[in-house]
Amino acid sequence: MSFNQFLYPHVDSHPLPENHLLLISEEKYIEQFHIQVIQEDGNRVVIKNSGHLPRERVAEDFVWAQWDMSEQRLYYIDLKKSRTFLKCIQFCGDENFKLMFEAPLDISLSDSGFKLVNFGCGYLQDQEKLPKYPSLCVFTNRTGSLCVCYSPKFDSWEQITYSVFYFHKGYSKTFTAALGSAHSRVTKGITFLNLEYYIAVYLPGHFFHLLNIQHPDLICHSLFLTGSNDVINTLPHSPLHSLSGSLVLDWCSGKLYRVFLSQSCLLQFLWHARPDWEKMALLHCLLACGRDPQFVEAKIIQWISENISACYSFDPIQEFIIASSYWSIYPETSNMDTLLPYSSVLTWNTEIPGITLVTEEIMLPLMKVHNFKSYWEKLNANLDYVKYSKTHLHYNNNVVRREWHSLISEEKTGKSRSKVYVRNILDNAVKVISNLEARNLVSEPRLTPLFQEEDNHQRLLVGLMVSELKDHLLRHLQGVEKKKIEQMVLDYSSKLLDLICRILETSWRKHHLHPWVLHFNRRASAAEFAVFHIMTRILEATSSLFLPLPPGFHTLHTILGVHCLPLHNLLHYIDNGVLLLTETAVTRLMKDLDNTEKNEKLKFSIIVRLPPLIGQKICRLWDHPMSSNIISRNHVKRLLQNYKKQPQSSVIDKSSFSVEFLPLNYFIETLTDIESSNQALYGFEGHDNVDAKFVEEAALKHTTMLLGL
Repeated sequence: MSFNQFLYPHVDSHPLPENHLLLISEEKYIEQFHIQVIQEDGNRVVIKNSGHLPRERVAEDFVWAQWDMSEQRLYYIDLKKSRTFLKCIQFCGDENFKLMFEAPLDISLSDSGFKLVNFGCGYLQDQEKLPKYPSLCVFTNRTGSLCVCYSPKFDSWEQITYSVFYFHKGYSKTFTAALGSAHSRVTKGITFLNLEYYIAVYLPGHFFHLLNIQHPDLICHSLFLTGSNDVINTLPHSPLHSLSGSLVLDWCSGKLYRVFLSQSCLLQFLWHARPDWEKMALLHCLLACGRDPQFVEAKIIQWISENISACYSFDPIQEFIIASSYWSIYPETSNMDTLLPYSSVLTWNTEIPGITLVTEEIMLPLMKVHNFKSYWEKLNANLDYVKYSKTHLHYNNNVVRREWHSLISEEKTGKSRSKVYVRNILDNAVKVISNLEARNLVSEPRLTPLFQEEDNHQRLLVGLMVSELKDHLLRHLQGVEKKKIEQMVLDYSSKLLDLICRILETSWRKHHLHPWVLHFNRRASAAEFAVFHIMTRILEATSSLFLPLPPGFHTLHTILGVHCLPLHNLLHYIDNGVLLLTETAVTRLMKDLDNTEKNEKLKFSIIVRLPPLIGQKICRLWDHPMSSNIISRNHVKRLLQNYKKQPQSSVIDKSSFSVEFLPLNYFIETLTDIESSNQALYGFEGHDNVDAKFVEEAALKHTTMLLGL
């Protein structure tokens, strides 16, 4: 018995002088026939020299073969000295074929007989006998992945074992799934389905396993559902057979279907998911396979806002920001999964009920050609990464963290870095914000008051991330144009800020907040408490990864904090870095609040916590003895820090002082002498109305206040 397969089916668009036919024989050989067609007697078409067709031997002594029609590839397995080797033949449009690779497989097919995959339906075994035979198939996708799925024949009615060889990652994973009680007999074969970024392993009525093949390291990034899950009942109960690409054959009806992951169903599953591993897997699956990214992101943000405290093993805001930013530029170039973080979760030790796994390193395929194009170029790049990368190349913000803290420290101490360097960093931030605004022109205007102030600290952080990420990609993306990389970095950074804005915007609209929340002279509402809570969660999510926030975020967060928190809680949040005092927020606080006893206590508590440079500016906005006292102390401190006592007369001219209080009089005279020096005048240029007389008046007012006079 033999099976035939024509090559190059798209002959209408690219007519060839001859046709090519594969002959697959059960005598374990494969030949290619070249069939020339000629016209005779007008439109009559006949085969030229039909009795002696040119042929070439493609493969022999194989025990298993699979045909990939869309990519014109033949995979087959032969046995060499009791070892199993997978080989691949690529057929080309120029009539040539090449052996692309061979790879050892740690599986046993010696007693499984002869089997063909995707060569038609005539060879399919009896359905009742399917569980008794091993199942094997090869899947690839356009990102350069190469997976071999294998399930040995069933030897137990209580569990089933299947393996996936992730050759593009350099390891295999062997899964053991529980089938329930010994009475739940398996009458149907296991199905492997190719869904591009995922492979589905499906045993009708028992389990459904959606394997993430781009990022298979952690089991929580793949979705596993058992027969007790209601979702299983929505899946087909008849056995399916995977064909080329996403085509599947329903064994019972004989119908062909094109399979894809339903966006609406995945969203529904996400809303009803309970364990954290299901939520994590569904979130990633939606971002990878969603057909409408903007819609999917909006629905996930809505889910996050309703379930902000429902995840215990991971931070949903953090995971969403990292994964969605990654997928926003992933299609731009290959190898992005090795260069950008895909998840905020680095380890997962929680067991998933119903399934166990063992991970093992495997030998990589041995490539048999040296010039690669399209898929083969990407596969070879993935294999090279596995071979030569000793450390993970994923980008992180550690360098940005150090540089940002260095710049902020220099600012506080009065030192200054090169103005050109700082300007270039801030220019990066301007480009990101402009890129973000350009992408949002078609969407409705934002209600949240972000991007309305300079907020140089956040702009520095944005600019530093752009600079470091660009350098990272330029180092590792060889052959990609610099302009393309620069645009990718801008898109990635813009996306990150945009997602934060959209999370906050969703909460803002949900609770119907209005611009008047920015004023301090009003009581907080329940809506403001809710928005303050989600802003705190956003801050928590971004802080551990040291991600930038939209300029104006800290100002809004602080204003809501003043509204919502009692003073002791507010100061605790400030002292622990949860609330950052910005000049804009404190200026508004000083102007909006009157000088009641409660507000005075709040203002003073805020002022003493400000950095010196900002504190001096803010004190001038508060017409109060306490403010004058702080200004005076700062003035005296600066006057006396380099003061050297000079011999002078012990007699003080009392006529120049309004109060006969010798310690104060002596101190004010000393300050007056210091101020009269040219050096002092130069040092305090611009400090208008602050002099020894001002200090004297402030001291007297403060003393009067303390004495209650």
